[in-house]
Amino acid sequence: MTSSLAIHQDDTPQRAVIYCRVSSAKQKASGAGLESQQHRCRQYADARGYTVAAVFPDDISGGGDFMKRPGMVALLSFIDAQPDENFVVIFDDLKRFARDTEFHIKLRREFDLRGAQMECLNFKFEDTPEGKFVETIVAAQGELEREQNRRQTIQKMKARVEKGYYINNKPPRGYVYEKRRGDGKVIVRNEPIASILQEAFEGYASGRFQTQVEVKRFLESHPTYPKDLPDGTIRNQRIKDILTNPTYAGCVQAPGWGVSLRDGVHDGLISLAAFERIQERLNGIARAPIRKDINEDFPLRGFVLCDDCQKPMTACWSTSKSGKKHPYYWCKTKTCERHRKSIPRQKLEGAFEVRLRKLQPSANLAALAKDMFTDLWDMRHARAELERKTLEAQAAKIDKDIEALVDRLIETASPSVSQRIEARVSQLEREKLLIAEQIEKPLPNSGTAAELFEHALLFLANPWKIWEKGSLQVRRMVLRLVFAEPISYSPEQGVRTPKTTIPFRYLGGLGGEKMGMARWGGFEPPTP
Repeated sequence: MTSSLAIHQDDTPQRAVIYCRVSSAKQKASGAGLESQQHRCRQYADARGYTVAAVFPDDISGGGDFMKRPGMVALLSFIDAQPDENFVVIFDDLKRFARDTEFHIKLRREFDLRGAQMECLNFKFEDTPEGKFVETIVAAQGELEREQNRRQTIQKMKARVEKGYYINNKPPRGYVYEKRRGDGKVIVRNEPIASILQEAFEGYASGRFQTQVEVKRFLESHPTYPKDLPDGTIRNQRIKDILTNPTYAGCVQAPGWGVSLRDGVHDGLISLAAFERIQERLNGIARAPIRKDINEDFPLRGFVLCDDCQKPMTACWSTSKSGKKHPYYWCKTKTCERHRKSIPRQKLEGAFEVRLRKLQPSANLAALAKDMFTDLWDMRHARAELERKTLEAQAAKIDKDIEALVDRLIETASPSVSQRIEARVSQLEREKLLIAEQIEKPLPNSGTAAELFEHALLFLANPWKIWEKGSLQVRRMVLRLVFAEPISYSPEQGVRTPKTTIPFRYLGGLGGEKMGMARWGGFEPPTP
């Protein structure tokens, strides 16, 4: 039976399957590629009297293993399910079959083992040495074209990254593509997601969020922020990927193509300096996440320590025999003498609030602090001008160092030396980006100082007021800003004298009873 016969000896029409393929999902979405191929293949089958049993489309590149193409796997499975049939496999172009010589030969063998014959609209298969040779040459030509196209595409993409453009098909979360005249597609902020992410970055960089879990919960608390799972949660790996992505710092890179970190055309959500602080925190000592059950009912849970064992106390609601619930704090350390001895929430938190109220400085002391801050701000302005000049000198030196290293790279023939030089150049480029970012920062001015001092002084003047009216998140922040370490509590003696942070220790020292004017001659007795 030859391939030209369309009718079996029992007058049964020859059954055929059609294979169509485009190189990307975008071509599939447009519809023109797959539909036009299928239309031509059906016309071919009708002209030869074939009955089309099925059509198998693919939207994946022609290079690589054909077993990774869903359409081709389905086609082979369809033939395997009907071993008594000898199908004709029709496709539009030989390049749609396989654009890799090795896999072309392997796929050809798979069809031969199944008794299926291949027919192409623009190529005639011949079972002769000359025919096989031509087929191999055509397949090799397809592979060459694919590799050339790939090389050209990579060269264009690499050049675009080198110019500072983000090139991935899908923009990072918080961004969206926008077409700009002269630039093409550029990623821009996508609100409100961008602002939510910005707050998450800044919170982790500043220590407001101590762990990645806290960042995760913060993002999950915003209804407008996209979630990963149907239950409204975000995958842990997603948080790590976001926090380590330099795109959010306004930078681009492509290490696989030898493109080091560089300033991007797009605007970052955070500064590069803040991004570096985040990386230092990620690579530093891991911290235990704040437990989910630390809620509004017990804001001091995990922060207040048992005075006997110095271990964090826990808290819970206890139900009495009458069915009424009572809130308690208690020590959970089994070896402690106070293990499971309950302390009413009102007693413990009341003692803490009394201590917090005492941190409020007098009005005269607050005014003195404001004058001191103003003087410090003026000093900072002068120091900032000096630092800018120093940074400019450092940037110039880095440029000279990079130029010297590039000259050495051109001269060296050792691969190991070349790798070390390239790594050093990449490091210097990163340092240069950080310095350039600091140079571009505007110098502080008096207007900015007034705005900053207003919020800072409000907090220093009355942290109790913020605690009293704040949410759980705000209260946890107050604890971190006021106290340098966890506080201890004793049922008999109450809250032990806590160690406060530097601003409150300083203000407390200014307002202490030991302050006084030094007499003439200093504190030592005057000499004759």
